[in-house]
Amino acid sequence: MAIVTVTNSSVAVNPLKLSQPLGAALALLGLKGMIPLFHGSQGCTAFAKSLLVKHFSETIPLSTTAMSEVSTILGGEENVEQAILTLAERLKPDVIGLCTTALTETRGDDMPHILRGIRKRHPELDSLPVVLVSSPDFKGSLQDGYAAAVESIVRELAQKSDEQNPHPMQIAILPSSAFTPGDVEEIKEIVAAFGLQPIVVPDLAASLDGHLEDSYSAITAKGTSLAELREIGNSAFTLALGESMRGAAKILHDRFNIPYEVFGELTGLEPVDNFLQALSDVSGTAVPEKYRRQRRQLQDAMLDTHFFFGCKRVSLALEPDLLGSTVYFLQSMGAEIHAAVTTTRSPLLEKLPINSVTVGDLEDFEQLAVGSDLLIGNSHSVAIAKRLGVPIYRQGIPIFDRLGNGLYTKVGYRGTLEILFDLANIFMEEEEAKAHQLRELVTC
Repeated sequence: MAIVTVTNSSVAVNPLKLSQPLGAALALLGLKGMIPLFHGSQGCTAFAKSLLVKHFSETIPLSTTAMSEVSTILGGEENVEQAILTLAERLKPDVIGLCTTALTETRGDDMPHILRGIRKRHPELDSLPVVLVSSPDFKGSLQDGYAAAVESIVRELAQKSDEQNPHPMQIAILPSSAFTPGDVEEIKEIVAAFGLQPIVVPDLAASLDGHLEDSYSAITAKGTSLAELREIGNSAFTLALGESMRGAAKILHDRFNIPYEVFGELTGLEPVDNFLQALSDVSGTAVPEKYRRQRRQLQDAMLDTHFFFGCKRVSLALEPDLLGSTVYFLQSMGAEIHAAVTTTRSPLLEKLPINSVTVGDLEDFEQLAVGSDLLIGNSHSVAIAKRLGVPIYRQGIPIFDRLGNGLYTKVGYRGTLEILFDLANIFMEEEEAKAHQLRELVTC
């Protein structure tokens, strides 16, 4: 059981957390025909757009209500109305995701009332779904905003067809912000191998996997469609991937009586075993030979690499879901968690099998990580690694000094192999460098 410490500093010298609106936008980008709309100043949207573009190296559709000083004081209803009407006329989206920001949340805008008024004045918008997400910047983090968006999606858009009985082979999959588009693609492939029909919400693998479309689109060209969301209530089961997705899975359970199971991690031998066993139980089919072979490959890789992990001190600065998954994987390979820093409170933090977790910023991380053999964090942690003279393995968002972030995979047997060899090679290089330095000293 970990002791969770929340820093009480009056200023974040080197922030780790990212805002809720950014996380909400990331989730909304997994819907087909979507345009996220930030209700706030232009700067909020520009920052989120810039960061996502750098991370994914893709065009990111984002819009803003462009609140000014005057509209902030007098009220932003007119800005919201004009923004929705403009987007509906020019872009013709299938759905709009309306995300609040610190500006409008602090002002106390009654967003449900504003939306009802807009629809009353403009009946032509009746067929256009607008997903409202409460995502204030001043609390929570990217993971919280992402989870809030998924909960709003399944609450407002998910439906059930007229059929009384669920589709026995259809399952809903709710991946958290800890999973990359490449992870989601691997998960979809695994699920389909059992003869199951997955509906993924949100499906970032379809929208942010780094592919070229036939023509330019100002809205998301791929992702979970409204037609799929209107069928999700007929699913036989829900797989919530990440503790932060428990709330969305519970909404589906309460609305449509769909049973669910939460999988906190899909990296490592035992977590993947449990996931495949669950799929086998739901589908009634045996685990395909393809994955039995991948499992044997992973076992062999664990034998080859475990010498490099033993007693290595690793420090982490990640969002809670990704932090938890990485902690369990590293400990399964014999590494020690030297320090763990995260962005926001989560029920899973106290359950982690480490001494302590700090909810803080990268300044806390730099102080706690002294003496580590490896750092794991986003690209904002690279400067810390250089100052401490420690190698870094990039995880999370943003990663702006490496390419291919959308396709990176760390789940399943194949993804575990990838991260296993990546980390083992880092440790091997460090040992070779230290041995070389020692030889030079002896020679001198």
